[in-house]
Amino acid sequence: MRLLWRSLLTFLICAGAQAQNAPLQPAPARQDPVLAKHVASEFLKEVTASLPGEVKIQIADLDSRQNLAACDELRAFMPPGAKTIGKTHVGLRCSAPKNWQVYLGAQIQVFTEYLVAAHPLTAGQTVTQADISKIRGDISALPSGYMLSEDQATGKTMGTSVQAGTVLRADQLRNAIVIQQGQAVRIQAGGNGFRITTDGQALNNAADGQTARAKLNNGQTVSGIARAGGIIEIAY
Repeated sequence: MRLLWRSLLTFLICAGAQAQNAPLQPAPARQDPVLAKHVASEFLKEVTASLPGEVKIQIADLDSRQNLAACDELRAFMPPGAKTIGKTHVGLRCSAPKNWQVYLGAQIQVFTEYLVAAHPLTAGQTVTQADISKIRGDISALPSGYMLSEDQATGKTMGTSVQAGTVLRADQLRNAIVIQQGQAVRIQAGGNGFRITTDGQALNNAADGQTARAKLNNGQTVSGIARAGGIIEIAY
């Protein structure tokens, strides 16, 4: 029994010595968070290149607790439904040597000029250039429907009243009425190889591009697209 214990002790001592002399295995390389953020930033710069004005991009740091393996083929992408302005997310995907995927929070600000009311505007008022001012700011913080060009607002009518300095939105404006109920109109009907023009009387008000109905001289009622100059277009 004493010989058995000596043999076991000798084995343990030798095994421990071998373990101490064995070379340590290097820890696997981890993903550089600075590089990951750079890849995401360069990608968002490309995505936002066509936006107007000055673009500022802020990206959250990669969470070090995720302990991701270093990637040889790191690619950025936009997650489904992600916005390209305002608060959003950008994805990072690795395909070699290991597969992994993460998302980084991002904030995309766009500083440019947008339209506001130069003074109080009332519902039904036709908007002119004198009614519009431009101010510069971050459009990512604006309500949807903001407008950047005066052409988007001039000639249209206000659907609601607003105070001076209010951001003008597309849903606040209506196309100008081009056909008034009861007025004489010109109906232009056309199709493949034919065109017919006749007169009638408008049965409703209609803005340019809206549907207008008219009664012809023979009593027939037709519908078409309202156009400036009292014209109703009908396509067959």
